[in-house]
Order: sequence, then C-alpha cells, then structure tokens
Amino acid sequence: MSLKIWRANVSHRTVVTEPVPQSWERLAGRALIPRILLDEIPPTCDPLGPFNKLVFTPGLLVGHMLSSCDRISVGGKSPLTGGVKESNAGGTTGLKLVHLGIKALIIEGEPADEGWYVLHLSTAGGRFDPADDLAGLGVHEAAARLLERYGKDVAIALIGPAGEMRMTSAGIQNLDKDRVPSRIAARGGLGAVMGTKRLKAVVVDASGGSAPPLADPQLYQEAKKRYLKALLSHPQTKVYTDYGTSAVAVMCNGFGALPVRNFSLGQYDALDKINGDALRDTILARDGEGDTSHACMPGCIIRSSNCFPSPEGKAVVSPLEYETIGLVGSNLDIDSLDDIAMLNREMNDLGVDTIEMGAALGVAVEAGLMEFGDAQRAMELLQEVRQGTPLGRILGQGAATVGRVFGVRRVPVVKGQAISAYDPRAIKGTGVTYATSPQGADHTAGLTIRANVDHLDPKGQAELSRGAQIKMAAYDTLGACVFSSFGFALDLDAIRDLLKAQYGWDLGTGEDILDQLGRETLKLERAFNQAAGFTAADDRLPEWMTVEPLPPTNAVFDVPEEDLDGVFNW
Repeated sequence: MSLKIWRANVSHRTVVTEPVPQSWERLAGRALIPRILLDEIPPTCDPLGPFNKLVFTPGLLVGHMLSSCDRISVGGKSPLTGGVKESNAGGTTGLKLVHLGIKALIIEGEPADEGWYVLHLSTAGGRFDPADDLAGLGVHEAAARLLERYGKDVAIALIGPAGEMRMTSAGIQNLDKDRVPSRIAARGGLGAVMGTKRLKAVVVDASGGSAPPLADPQLYQEAKKRYLKALLSHPQTKVYTDYGTSAVAVMCNGFGALPVRNFSLGQYDALDKINGDALRDTILARDGEGDTSHACMPGCIIRSSNCFPSPEGKAVVSPLEYETIGLVGSNLDIDSLDDIAMLNREMNDLGVDTIEMGAALGVAVEAGLMEFGDAQRAMELLQEVRQGTPLGRILGQGAATVGRVFGVRRVPVVKGQAISAYDPRAIKGTGVTYATSPQGADHTAGLTIRANVDHLDPKGQAELSRGAQIKMAAYDTLGACVFSSFGFALDLDAIRDLLKAQYGWDLGTGEDILDQLGRETLKLERAFNQAAGFTAADDRLPEWMTVEPLPPTNAVFDVPEEDLDGVFNW
C-alpha cells in the first residue's frame, strides 16, 4: 500500500486521490504543511476565504501504534496569526488516516451552498453527507450522534459552535482512544478554517485498511524494543504517568513564571489548591470515572492524560492540563479545580483553545467585563460565546481582539496568538521561541524550562531557543508527542532505525535526522510567512513585557533584538 494525497473539494463535493509529488515524499506532519501551502495557496490570501486550504497530515512515524507516535498535524494559513499554522493532536485521527493510505488530506474550495456536511472517508473513497442536523451542537453531543450514525470504530475530527461561527479561537477536536472528543488541535484558529469549508466533521472509517508496510520488519521491531525500553527507563516518564502536565505547575511557579492575574504576577499564593498534587489527590479521592493516568492514543505507555471527576465520581473533562490550570486557573485567580474543570469542559464543548480563551478572559478582566476569581462570571461569558452575541463573538476572536476592542494594553500575544502558561520574562529562552517561532506564541514550538541555565539571564537564550525549536519541529514532523523525546533522548538512533525500517531511507544518525527535519520545517514555515508579509518586526514580544517588571523576580524581557533577529541565521 503506497500512501496517496486525498483531495476533498467542497465546491463540487468531490474527493479524488493522487500520487505523492516527489518533493513531498520525505515530508509529513508539520513539515508537509508549509510545503503544501507554498505550492498551492497565495501566501497573502484571506485565511477565511476560498483560497486557503485545510490540511490533515499524519507524521512520518504514524501508523504502527508506536507509543506516543501517532499524532495528527492539522494546518493552513492561520486566521489568528495571518501566517503558517500547524496544530497537532493525539487521539485516533492520524492512525486511521494512515490505515486508509492517506499521506495528506487537503480540503479546498469554497462551499456552493449554506448547508453543513460531514466528509466521510473509507476504503470506498470519500463522500460528503448532509449534516444540517448537527449545526450548532457542542462537540460532545455531535460526536455522540456521529458515532451512532457511522459506528463506534471510526475516527472523528469535528468543530464546535465556535468553529461554525468562524471564531479565531476555534480548534478541531479529535476522538481519543475511548471515543471522547477531547484531543484538540487547538491553536491558531484552524477550527474557523474548517467552518468556512462548511464541514462539521471529518469521519475516518479505516475498516478494511491496514498499517503501512515495513521495508524491514525485523529492524523495526528491534528499534521499537530499544525505544520503549529507553522510554520506560527515563525518570521523567514516571512523573508524567502519575501527574501528567500538571507536574509543571510547581516548577513554573518556582521560577516565578506562572501566569497570574493576566500575567501581572509570576507566583500564585493558592497554587497548592490547583497544582499536580492537588489534581492527583482529588482524582484518587473521588474514584469513580476519574483516572490519574490515561492514554489518549492506542499503544501509549506514558499515559500522561487524565480524567477529572465530579465530587460524585462522574467524568467532567479529559484531560485537565497544565496549560488550562495556568490560563484558566491562576491567570484568572480561580483556585478551584472543580471550577477550572467545568470551564475546561465548556470550552471543549464550544471547540475553543483553552489557552486563547483563558488569555482572552484575562484581558476581559482588565476591560471590566468580569473580576478575578469569579468563575461564575467566566462561565456566563462563555455562554455569550455559545450564543454568538456581539460580546461573545469578540471574546471568541481571542485575546488580541478583546484587547483592541476594549483598549487594554496588557495583552499577552505574539503574532496575534496568546502566550502559553510560561511567562517569557522569567523563562527567557521560551520568550525567544514565542517571539521568533513562525507559529506565533506557542510553548510547544520550543519550550526551554528544563534547560540547566539561568533563565533570567538574557545571554545565550537565542541559541537555547534555536535548538529547542529545531528539535520540536522535527518531532512534530515525525508525529511524535513531545514526551516521546524522553525515550529518544536516551537512544536517538532509534529514530534512524525506525525510519529506515519503515521506508528504507538511510538518513544518517538520529541527531542528524532531527537537525535536518527541524531546519527544513522551519525554513519552509519562514518562507511562507515572509511571502505573506511578515518581517523582523513581527518577531517581537509585546512592548509592555520589555518594560513592566514581573514580581517576584522583577524581570523584564531584555533579550537583545539582534539576538532575536539572529535565531535563524544558521
């Protein structure tokens, strides 16, 4: 079975398959997205117009249920940043697409009518099914109806009301291995792009499909065994199995880099109520449907996800991540895990990015629309989003729009996208990543918190960020979760052997492969952004972060501009 390109044209409601162009063959996941955009769309096009395309592309290692390596990359021109965007997610979408032999699904064109559709993919090909009955539904009810309609063994990628209303905080939800629509390709407003195509969902039925063939099955099994052994032996794997991403909260607070009260403070007095220990203890005490260690993808042995239960033991949301604890919790001075979980569930059902919406609500406090600590009012504002009121539509466009409309200066965004839950004044390498990444402010583009450096010293942070950005771009191209790096770090050549075993490629050492893939990805992304009109002036943090000290360290972001401009001078 050779992988192919599947094109779904929403204008004519047709799906065709094509051979993979030669220049795309060794690209996948994050790297393939900017290649397709450069080849096929005008870089200056309207992201919500007819010329933008929405791309689903699994990473290079996807298809064999290798632990933490079956992620899906979704991309297009971002309506939030105006540049290239790749947002990836776990779940089952990537795995099922590969089992149908799909290297990339390209959704293109302009809808011919105002109806809503489901794009259904199977071994029989693709078709568009009417779906007006799903319009306006939250992702939980819509997913349940789709599973009833199409069977329990399909993968689903779908949008909520926010995506239907073309809100630029909207992401694309994917089913996890337990068929819960909880794995969101969250960042950059790609849910709004899917909304412009009038697609409520993409349903992938891989019945009759199969895993891609291996060039060397024995080598694959040997490399897989080495990787899994290394992954299990890394001490950080156990931490993430027990605590998930919430383990980061105490570390970030210790550095004075936790977002508190709209990024005005770096440490939170009430963190012990919402940190990783509190989360784990609460889940264990309530039992029932709660789970401290949950896998979002089939075959994952880290199981860094969780399921947060109500006091009665009923599932509320899965997962409750550090980013949400930071942006919806401490950033809004909400110190109740139950309140954070309920807000998280509502945001999931709306289909919005909790980072973007949490930041938008922080700016809303500055605008006088709510007060810090008022979870009830935060929920009321989310109902405005659901109802599509004028205020709700402003909030749904994200933090930058809220700041512009209400004249707020302290707006934590870069390239129009909200900053993640690591204040860049206190972790300056990550600040360089926020500023210079083609993706906009995004910790997953190159987080530096674990580096053994003085995070407050501006010297050397550009080099630190460069290395982190290259590695993360490579892992996103492989379709590998960032936590897979714990295993690969102990045996980098497992990457070399896995790719050779799957494709027959001989690409050098594992370190060479990460460097080559990462640099090529970043080069393509920057080329698209430059063609779209981006300049060095876009590679900057908000001015207020360079002059407003962050307690308790009283740091400002002071990495020299010449260092920022030199990040990609390799």
